[in-house]
Amino acid sequence: MTKEERLEKQKNRLFEMRSFDNEYRRAYGQVGGIDEVGRGPLCGPVVACCVVLPEDIEILGIDDSKKLSKKKREELYDQILEKALAVGIGQKDNKVIDEINILEATKLAMKESIEKAQKMLEKRDLGLLEHVLIDAVTLTGISQSQTGIVKGDTKSLSIAAASIVAKVTRDRMMEAYAEQYPGYGFESNMGYGTEKHYEGLREHGITPIHRLSFLRSFTDGEH
Repeated sequence: MTKEERLEKQKNRLFEMRSFDNEYRRAYGQVGGIDEVGRGPLCGPVVACCVVLPEDIEILGIDDSKKLSKKKREELYDQILEKALAVGIGQKDNKVIDEINILEATKLAMKESIEKAQKMLEKRDLGLLEHVLIDAVTLTGISQSQTGIVKGDTKSLSIAAASIVAKVTRDRMMEAYAEQYPGYGFESNMGYGTEKHYEGLREHGITPIHRLSFLRSFTDGEH
């Protein structure tokens, strides 16, 4: 694929994903996209993000964060923070996850991200967040209407943007934890259950950031 063809493909992708969001804007008003990262790891927080984009946003390359290189995610992260109307980040640590389970912790992080995005909109005098697009989770107790979208990070521009911001945010946290707790490979596995991670657990034990509810098989001696 030539550089020109790649550019054209990115432009078409931007138009397609932006148009998806704009349909909801026409129906409901101002829209935010929500996504999370960190439901599966053995340690660290779950991080959620809510992104409110302008209707005519021009950022090429936004897609599901899992499809992008680290370098590309970092570049897009900076552009999203610069051009978004609002960005809210919520997180719940391993203690909350152990206390109420990962799904409920994820929902709390998402609600927190919505509240922070709304506060940023208010601070910038940009009105209300009226509708949220969520990747496969239903929230209760929020004032906005909502639409759950299966594989939303491949369809909605704002959900994809949220997936990028959440991913970069959590990855940076895990890289910092890697310096604090060396020997587990957090800088590369981001807390997921890789062999390096289990080696670290066997050699160094459980850290204060580990999710004990995720380590029952380990503590029972299966690893």
